[in-house]
Amino acid sequence: MDNNTYEGFDSSSFITFLYQWRKTFFIVGISAIILSAIFSSAYFITPLYKSQVVLFPTSTNAISKSLLNTSYATKEDILEFGEDQQVEQMLQILASNKIRDSIVIKYDLLNHYEIDQSDLYKYTKLYKEYTSNIQFKKTKNSAVKIIVYDRDPQLAADMANDIAELYDVVKNNMKQTRARKGYEIVKREYLKLKFEIAEKEDSLTVLRKLGVHDYESQAEMINRQLAMEIAKGNTSNIKRLEDRLEILAQYGGPYVSLRDALEHDKKQLSEIKAKYEEAKVDAEQNLPQKFVVNTAYKAEKKAYPIRWLIVLITTFGALFSSVLVIITFEQLEKLQIKKKV
Repeated sequence: MDNNTYEGFDSSSFITFLYQWRKTFFIVGISAIILSAIFSSAYFITPLYKSQVVLFPTSTNAISKSLLNTSYATKEDILEFGEDQQVEQMLQILASNKIRDSIVIKYDLLNHYEIDQSDLYKYTKLYKEYTSNIQFKKTKNSAVKIIVYDRDPQLAADMANDIAELYDVVKNNMKQTRARKGYEIVKREYLKLKFEIAEKEDSLTVLRKLGVHDYESQAEMINRQLAMEIAKGNTSNIKRLEDRLEILAQYGGPYVSLRDALEHDKKQLSEIKAKYEEAKVDAEQNLPQKFVVNTAYKAEKKAYPIRWLIVLITTFGALFSSVLVIITFEQLEKLQIKKKV
């Protein structure tokens, strides 16, 4: 340290202050540069490489609504990008333990992150490392970034791409779990109604064999013929027509009930069949749930640490601290002198 004593420090004399202590600041600055460069090297800080995938969520929820629904009021466009709600859903799914656990198992991250298998808190440390190295962010354009840092650049790219693929798997599985249950309900009702229609048609076939084909028109026609035969006095024809009317009287009511019920059931079957086909598509088919803008690739340069930034911040920090220390000691020295006086 210089032997010169600096008195009366204020803002107007700051340059003089710096010049007076120039040797000290030079030594501090050079030392900070050397030490920060050493301690930010690969020997002390593991360099990490960055890979990222950029994607947009889709707006489509049900395949059937997008492809099979003929109502344009509710029809969805499978090519439409998702909005903020879908972006938030995507971020939540990407951060889910289903995706995390799949990545942990596939890449054996316990060993890769060098976590002791016998550690009581190994999974706490693992998940902390995972969330530190794997991040999901929303962009200003309502896209989502999957960002992966790792000491192996190829592994970072592979994990980022796999997470993007797992998003489709997890979301489709979630949707299909519900869709299959809905499909089973509609299928059960559809098959039940088909069976009931078949039973009614069989019953109508039996009635037709008994001579009941169209109750209203047959009754009208037979009554007209009966009146004509009565007028003629044709006993045999009268008896034959009366027998036919008796059959109509006996089976006409059931025939009309079955016919009307069958017509109603067939209309209902047509509606349920449309729902059945839509539910079947939703339960058995998948569509991609994302639009991939950029896939991840092997990085050529490390992303962390940024050595020049560390050196710069450390050097300025050391110089600033030295200024504060020198000023503090000088002020304390002045106070001690005043006390003696």
